Amino acid sequence: MPLPPRLAIPPDVLRIAEQLESAGFDTWCVGGAIRDTLLEVPNADFDLATAARPEEVQRLFKRTIPVGVDHGTVAVLDRHRKPHEVTTFRRDVSTDGRHAVVAFGVSIEEDLARRDFTVNAIAYHPLRHEWRDPFDGQGDLERKLIRSVGDPVERFREDYLRILRALRFAARFGFEIEPATWEAAKAHVEGLRQLSAERVREEWFKGLATAIRVSDLIRLWAEVGAVERWLPEAGEGGRGKGEAVDELARDPVLITSFLSADPRVTLERLKCSRAEIERAKRIGEWRGREPSGEEPVEVRRWLSQVGEAADDLIAIATVDGRAARLGVAVQAVRASGAPFAITDLAIDGNALKDLGIRPGPRMGEILKRLLDETLEDPARNTADYLATRAMELADSEHGEKQR
Repeated sequence: MPLPPRLAIPPDVLRIAEQLESAGFDTWCVGGAIRDTLLEVPNADFDLATAARPEEVQRLFKRTIPVGVDHGTVAVLDRHRKPHEVTTFRRDVSTDGRHAVVAFGVSIEEDLARRDFTVNAIAYHPLRHEWRDPFDGQGDLERKLIRSVGDPVERFREDYLRILRALRFAARFGFEIEPATWEAAKAHVEGLRQLSAERVREEWFKGLATAIRVSDLIRLWAEVGAVERWLPEAGEGGRGKGEAVDELARDPVLITSFLSADPRVTLERLKCSRAEIERAKRIGEWRGREPSGEEPVEVRRWLSQVGEAADDLIAIATVDGRAARLGVAVQAVRASGAPFAITDLAIDGNALKDLGIRPGPRMGEILKRLLDETLEDPARNTADYLATRAMELADSEHGEKQR
């Protein structure tokens, strides 16, 4: 796979490069878009690396966003207000496994030398159509290999997240991890404990979204020791799951919940959003408690209990090999228009107020009773029937108090 004489660079990226070059700043296309273009796979936005310092980039362009000025990165907005990252050539001065202090004013070759893997250390000059590939990243693309730039021990000590990035790239492209890089990753896996939950979550979620086979990503995480350190519940719950996980939709919360023996705890550790944690909690609470049969009344009551978790539970039950026809039964019940929640009733709290029933706990109890009756027989879900039953329930309670 020889390097092509030219790459098709998006016009807006080319304009930014031309303006930087016109001002006297050496500028190159770098990063994942170069790698992906060479692999002929859908690629991300082209990033630029330049000799210009952040303040010079901000001076040259009217519309910029200082997305990471301390590390030399400025987003330049094109005419469509789409951001393109422009980063100053840099080298690491010091690192602690999580953060790096960088110095500017170096060359493209020095900039490439600080990158993580050889396949990400290829640069292309968009105006002169020159290539820089000092670590044979193009050769590793041909060999389908993920290999660290230089000493893998040093690369991982600079930022332990690179261990997880190696796993993600291997699973995304179906590549092997070069033996020395793999051994260094395993030897330094304890460094993953130093990472922030947010960075680990982002890498895990990205991996689930991009892997050719999710089961390969999970296997790599397990073999390197990352599951034990960050997803221990997945180690417990995921045993024996094998390739079944590949049948699930590429939904990181769903997949993580499928693997985990305690999804809520797992997502809390990863500092997911409140909504994501609540979703995982309901999956954990109701998993394995699907209807034993396909009777409509049983399915209706189950749908009423699990609420929004129903589709997640159906997906997991199907992949688990339980309740194979549950999805069909649920689809039929849903198509019938039967109510599953109080909000589906043909009568609401305002209607009960008009009937003289005061708002409060008792009104809530009456609505629950009405829902229960309509779950048993959806034909009862009419305004007339429910109004009559609401009055009967209210009168019954009043009579009990009188006695």
